Amino acid sequence: MEVNALTEQSDITDERSERHKRLAQRKEYVLSVLMPVYNEKATILEIVRRVREVEIPKEVVLVDDGSTDGTRDILRNELEGKYPDVKVVFHPENRGKGAAIRTAIENATGDYLIVQDADLEYDPREYFTLLEPLLDGRADVVYGSRFLGGGAHRVHFFWHRLGNGFLTLLSNMLTNLNLTDMEVCYKVFKSEVIKSIPLRCNRFDFEPEITAKVARRKCRIYEVPISYSGRDYNEGKKIGWRDGVQAIWTILKYRFKD
Repeated sequence: MEVNALTEQSDITDERSERHKRLAQRKEYVLSVLMPVYNEKATILEIVRRVREVEIPKEVVLVDDGSTDGTRDILRNELEGKYPDVKVVFHPENRGKGAAIRTAIENATGDYLIVQDADLEYDPREYFTLLEPLLDGRADVVYGSRFLGGGAHRVHFFWHRLGNGFLTLLSNMLTNLNLTDMEVCYKVFKSEVIKSIPLRCNRFDFEPEITAKVARRKCRIYEVPISYSGRDYNEGKKIGWRDGVQAIWTILKYRFKD
């Protein structure tokens, strides 16, 4: 029984790898990787390296949101103007993640746009899995999910998990969706979808805002399982309880307005 199970799992992995190879060979699309950056000097070069190593047609749009820890110097000296597939934009002051994502969207030219945090919590090698429903014509928007299973997870922060579940449930109730992870970073959009939506939120409340607005537009939304290697606050995690309160207000607000 165990041998059969291992063989079956190996076959599934091989099939997935073949699908990913076929996706990598398709040249008719470009993925824009939208990367908001704030005080990430310890990880910025590594995450850009990992993104650039993924063998799909892409551009990386980095938006520094007023970093004060030396990240801006790294971007200017090591990345700006150094690679044809990397764009770097600077905010003169800190405006928030949502504002940085809006700036990245304005500068993106790809057919599909994905949000990528500048830390190392999310694995760019999973772009293939996230893109598949879009390239197959089944989806307009794809969310990753840290809770569907299928990927490795670092285990900590019970209260974050509880809060995420509550926010996802509240969002689902007001949008009539059945997402498992509304607050996930990995969201992929058709370019024409995301560029047609007016976005206003400046901080982490981008997540419930965009969810409400794609639901209002009856977009075809898929979820796929992803892995997650979450940081703790000593490692630079930034989201806090105030962002959770703001998310609740945003969920309620965009139930009734666009």
